[in-house]
Amino acid sequence: MLDFVVIFTKGGVVLWHSNASGSSFASCINSLIRGVILEERNTEAKYFEEDHLAVQFKLDNELDLVYAAIFQKVIKLNYLDGFLADMQTAFKEKYGDIRLGDDYDFDREYRRVLSAAEEASAKQVKAPKAMRSYNESQKSKKTVASMIQDDKKPVEKRVNIQESPPPSKSQPSSPATGSSKDDIIMENRRKLREKLTPTKKTSPSDSKPSKPASEKAGKKPRVWDLGGNSKDAVMLDRSKDTPEDVQYQNINSELVGTMQGVIRDLDVESEDEAEIEEESSEEEQEEQVQSKKSKRGGLLSYFKGIVGAKTMSLADLQPALEKMRDHLISKNVATEIAAKLCDSVATSLDGKQMGTFDSIASQVKEALTQSLVRILSPKRRIDIIRDALESKRNGRPYTIIFCGVNGVGKSTNLAKICFWLIENDFNVLIAACDTFRAGAVEQLRTHTRHLNALHPAAKHDGRTMVQLYEKGYGKDAAGIAMEAIKFAHDTRVDVVLVDTAGRMQDNEPLMRSLSKLIKVNNPDLVLFVGEALVGNEAVDQLVKFNQSLADYSSNENPHIIDGIVLTKFDTIDDKVGAAISMTYITGQPIVFVGTGQTYADLKAINVNAVVNSLMK
Repeated sequence: MLDFVVIFTKGGVVLWHSNASGSSFASCINSLIRGVILEERNTEAKYFEEDHLAVQFKLDNELDLVYAAIFQKVIKLNYLDGFLADMQTAFKEKYGDIRLGDDYDFDREYRRVLSAAEEASAKQVKAPKAMRSYNESQKSKKTVASMIQDDKKPVEKRVNIQESPPPSKSQPSSPATGSSKDDIIMENRRKLREKLTPTKKTSPSDSKPSKPASEKAGKKPRVWDLGGNSKDAVMLDRSKDTPEDVQYQNINSELVGTMQGVIRDLDVESEDEAEIEEESSEEEQEEQVQSKKSKRGGLLSYFKGIVGAKTMSLADLQPALEKMRDHLISKNVATEIAAKLCDSVATSLDGKQMGTFDSIASQVKEALTQSLVRILSPKRRIDIIRDALESKRNGRPYTIIFCGVNGVGKSTNLAKICFWLIENDFNVLIAACDTFRAGAVEQLRTHTRHLNALHPAAKHDGRTMVQLYEKGYGKDAAGIAMEAIKFAHDTRVDVVLVDTAGRMQDNEPLMRSLSKLIKVNNPDLVLFVGEALVGNEAVDQLVKFNQSLADYSSNENPHIIDGIVLTKFDTIDDKVGAAISMTYITGQPIVFVGTGQTYADLKAINVNAVVNSLMK
């Protein structure tokens, strides 16, 4: 049943293992350590899957050990929780303390615990209930006489649906001797038809003179005060430039030259820094005092060793965890994510020893802070400038696709990123693939004029820094993006930024269109643009976007979301929980943070600033 059972430290050092199948399970164990234990994800479920294998594990926080059992995913083993708990108890009873480098002979105890768990599980399995025979059924007890119909019995006792109502005074009924069953049925049907078709009573006041047929022809069209016709469409069409458009020339802006190099991090407020410094200095003083006390020998140190060895249990942690969960929800963290974070902290602290001067609240806060820092720290670094230079050396444009729901600021933040790229001497092509929203192309054209005015072609060897590729409205977005990338390749454009239409995560046709656009064009980066204002909605948006991109793509390895752009970050004060929710769900980093209305209001995420704001 069990292919592989192992005991190892949280650092990955194997103390003992039993391999029944003889295969190598190193990849599965490494994935468990990297994806679950180190990041504290799904530790409350204590279950992990990879390919056709499943891993059930148990954490021992007192000794920092992990007990894991690997088996086939199709097999359901109900005794694993008890088995791992018994194995933990047996291992502690035999060795007690852990010293790396020692040999651990645990085979005999393992076989004993496994056989006891299997026997207990076999006793709990109930035998299937046997089917009863025909003689035991109610049908066998019926006699033939009870199944024979007797016509001499009254009709109303045998057939309830054929009961005839009592005769009314106005209509005398026929004598019972002369009536038959067919006559009764026909009479009941006639009365039922009379009830279902009542006669409409008309009164003199209801009668109105009928209108002529000409007035009943149909609804007349409304005439608007400022109405127009098809001839006015030429004057109202703003999809093409006209000579009267304002040309931006000789603009001396303070924004030019402010975004060269990498994106600046979010600034931490000075007051917060002072508070952090004061707290750190106080903690250092307390550590020094405790270190001095620990060096003293005698009766005091012995007494401290007795009273300080308190083990934290789930019952002790529960009140502090409930307050911390409510605090996270008030900071705009999604309810589901806040509960998972608190469960993960409870799992990591259950069974740990607490010092004399430590409190449960401080332990919970410290563990949660470390967990949040690990979540926000990206698994991989997305360096757009480095990747764009590499694509330029290879003779192809670097492509970024922006997607998200309606109204989050995709076009505006695309323009900010475009300004950052041209500040670093990249020429950019913007592909207007939002062919649905009215004014989307005109909005990008306005941004293109502004950006070219800030960086005129004369200052860059005659090159136009920003170009707009558009085909109007109502066209296929995937085809426009493909033509734009081909145009950028032929004209040696460095970066292509693809703007897409906003779509709700439940709109299947639009999600299929987005999946097609990504699959056909194979971009280098897919960025999800989300608001910092959302709470629980962020989870639903990201889960369904990723799921749709995976489901509607026929590739074995579909291209899903690579990073997140968090907009409207300047409107939320210290309620920065959306950053935690989005990063926890996708596991992808927050690449950009929008903090204002100008082109220079673009920042990179600062993990310490976000965590400090969240833990205030």
